[in-house]
Amino acid sequence: MHPLAAYGWDQRWAAAFAPYAAQGLVPGRVVRVDRGRCDLVTADGLVRADTALVTPNDPLRVICTGDWAALETGGEPRYVQACLTRRTAIVRATSSQRSEGQILAANVDYAVIAVSLAAELDLGRIERFLALAWESGAQPLVVLTKADLVPDPVALSYLVQDVETAAPGVLVLPVSSRTGDGLDVLRATLSSGTSVLLGVSGTGKSTLANGLLGAEVMDVQTIREVDGKGRHTTTTRNLLALPGGGVLIDTPGLRGVGLWDAATGVGQAFSEIEEIATGCRFHDCAHESEPGCEVLRAIEAGELPVRRLQSYRKLLRENQRIVAKTDARLRAEIRRDWRLKSAEGRARWEAKRGGHSR
Repeated sequence: MHPLAAYGWDQRWAAAFAPYAAQGLVPGRVVRVDRGRCDLVTADGLVRADTALVTPNDPLRVICTGDWAALETGGEPRYVQACLTRRTAIVRATSSQRSEGQILAANVDYAVIAVSLAAELDLGRIERFLALAWESGAQPLVVLTKADLVPDPVALSYLVQDVETAAPGVLVLPVSSRTGDGLDVLRATLSSGTSVLLGVSGTGKSTLANGLLGAEVMDVQTIREVDGKGRHTTTTRNLLALPGGGVLIDTPGLRGVGLWDAATGVGQAFSEIEEIATGCRFHDCAHESEPGCEVLRAIEAGELPVRRLQSYRKLLRENQRIVAKTDARLRAEIRRDWRLKSAEGRARWEAKRGGHSR
């Protein structure tokens, strides 16, 4: 077995690395990035290397935790010479005004969305994380942490059902790091690939990571009782091998979860809406007031919650705005659509005003 198999190395990575092996370079997986340098796990152990040679202007191509890299065999400092093409990548929009994406983790198989039961469920936020996860190419799952705070099994089952409604096709697993309930199922699920922990501060991600690792590896901060929130415990993205197999990337709590060109992810997060929409009379139905809209019929029949449609529209609009910032043609289409709708609105208003004047 290859020394890096525990960190996800397989025949596909070996084949992709072959040209670099011919140059005398060695493979390593990035376990941490910090100020122009990174730590990588190699066949010979953990090494630190400079990333100056692989620092492009494109923020989505900078080296990231989870990347597989080609590394010099010696020298001081050692340099990363290249990164292998990523299979998946978790990307969000930055909070800056420069319309840039930020890569959170690379080559991820499972996106674990941590949601605390110490606070009121925010289904809209869960849907946002799901869109982010689906767009990456990873398989999302939702972990409801601090399940011991909901001792009534009936109440807990209702909370799980609420989240399942907002996460069609996604495993929703209540877990308690304090009692250990649910951890065995989660460990088994994550044992065959690379997982990343996502969530806002105070959801118990670091405590969950410690539970999966079987050791106090990640620092844990006290959570405010008044709102269940806490400070950022994890300040860097760290990749760690799980004792039962698989690797885990723990990330800092995210204050904002902006979508970045995630139309496909939004569609998967709301798969039941898109499936229902295939029955609409018009292929470009906006599900607002069009005749023959199957989505509106489903809402009227109680088959689809209104909240789901509202959240779907909101995320699609947000994603469209983000994409339009870097796509001139889309900006023109949005402006044209806005002018058309404005003209239609004025025509209806003038017709109504004319009707009142008679």
